[in-house]
Amino acid sequence: MKKINIDTWKRGDHFKLFSQFEEPFFGVVVNIDCSKAHVNAKADKKSFFLHYLYRALKAANSIEEFRYRILNNEIILHEEASVSTTINRPNGTFGFGYFDYNADENIFIANAQKTIAEVQSTEGLKPSQPGASEIHFSAIPWVDFTSLSHARSFTFPDSAPKISFGKLTDKDGIKTMAVSIHIHHGLADGYHVGQFVEKFQTLMNES
Repeated sequence: MKKINIDTWKRGDHFKLFSQFEEPFFGVVVNIDCSKAHVNAKADKKSFFLHYLYRALKAANSIEEFRYRILNNEIILHEEASVSTTINRPNGTFGFGYFDYNADENIFIANAQKTIAEVQSTEGLKPSQPGASEIHFSAIPWVDFTSLSHARSFTFPDSAPKISFGKLTDKDGIKTMAVSIHIHHGLADGYHVGQFVEKFQTLMNES
């Protein structure tokens, strides 16, 4: 974890402006082509959710702006972003699951599966802490959304990017999925969201 000098940081003016906003987050929804990724996940008998979650986190970690966080009104840069994700429970509720990024996809998936099992067998919610390295992920696999908003407490010093995945749809043999990306405008711009989308799509297209 590295502390950033706001006075000399190239985004210093942007942070000072947008950090004063009641709602400093902005967001977009894009459609990701999942045709190859879905085939690959099924061929490897992997969870499609964990298949695309790994690639989304890998893409986010490749972009510095997705690893900035605000802690005690200061900017910190995490070496790696990790996962905070909603996990559905058998009783129709959900819990929050936390696990780290690992460059080895098999280790990442094994750790994720362990966390999922733990959350599904317990109760309660463990919110993440200000400045933590997590990206807030969620999946809404029942809805092919075109826009999305998040429940937010404006008194909570939130700075974690939020990435949500929608329903996998099929049209003329092309499988797509809506993806919502929300990020603090003091820490990142549309350019960086565009970088994430491009990298994520590239990873989803890999054989």
